Amino acid sequence: MTDKCTKYEALFTFGNDETLKRHLETCEDCKKEQEMMDKVSDLLKEVRPYYKNQHKKVTKLKMACAVFVILFSSTALGVVNLNPDVSDIIKYGTTLSAEDYGFPVDSYGLLMVE
Repeated sequence: MTDKCTKYEALFTFGNDETLKRHLETCEDCKKEQEMMDKVSDLLKEVRPYYKNQHKKVTKLKMACAVFVILFSSTALGVVNLNPDVSDIIKYGTTLSAEDYGFPVDSYGLLMVE
């Protein structure tokens, strides 16, 4: 029983193309491994355009979401700042009470229960 050659990974990762080609000419185990790598590479080349288009779609979706958030927040802040009913009640540093919400309260400011 012969041992399987384990030099392919080291030559592929750290070696140059010439030494890898010379080794592939003499070693059948590494030649089979190279054929498998070539098949995987061909599959990746085949599906690359699909994922490239997917990346563009995701980027466009992210940009659309960002624009929506900016427009929504600016509109909401504009309504709060321009509406005198809301801007008189809500100001920075003030707290709203039950009376501000329109609930019936007693003289202590607690909710009135009948």
